[in-house]
Amino acid sequence: MALGTMRVDPPNLVIACRRIVERHLELGPMWWLCSHLLTSQDPSEAAWRLVDEIDDDAAERQIATALPDGATVLTIGWPETAGAALMHRGDVRVLCADSCHRASSFMQRLERFEIECEPVPSESLARAATCADLVLVEAVAASPVRVLAPVGSHVVAAVAASVGTPVWLAAGVGRRLPQQYVEAIAARVVVDTASWDLDIDDLPVGLITHVGSAEGVSDQVGVALRADCPCAPELLRTSPF
Repeated sequence: MALGTMRVDPPNLVIACRRIVERHLELGPMWWLCSHLLTSQDPSEAAWRLVDEIDDDAAERQIATALPDGATVLTIGWPETAGAALMHRGDVRVLCADSCHRASSFMQRLERFEIECEPVPSESLARAATCADLVLVEAVAASPVRVLAPVGSHVVAAVAASVGTPVWLAAGVGRRLPQQYVEAIAARVVVDTASWDLDIDDLPVGLITHVGSAEGVSDQVGVALRADCPCAPELLRTSPF
């Protein structure tokens, strides 16, 4: 919205967008937004349209509609798009695995919507994945060959795959990005493989069975993860400070 009120010349808009993504590297929708602005003929008009698209994320409704009636769903942390989809439904049961101490807050939110939920300790993940009809994880940034997700998603998806439970990836607005962007994000936020304090997982695409996006829920994972924004190479360069 702030960018929508600015009428800056193209060079300054490039610098502004670079600084935004450099300060919010792990936010796929920021890259999506800035990419659209830098390739638009009228960035100010585009900014307002894009805000509306983010606020009215069709992926939430598509996932909610596709969920089986009375489904038991295993989640990790506080998934934004997936969580909103679950709250659109009142007939689901949610098993909440923790990530970065966010599951308790997510459960409180579910309880306000009168959705049955319960915590899952890490040692019971295999049992929870077996009991669940599906696992629902969240994309941070995704392409057909690489998916970044909140930490813990890899473990939950791998456990689900080992017991034959489907793994749905919630790819809300701004999460399906050009491969160059996903690699740039990964290089900066998943680079320290020796650290235990990372917030982002490299989630193997092969563990995902379905993708939920604004186009619906599809089992054609590679196709469903195609970028929904153009690539603006300017975002991949470092801005001058």
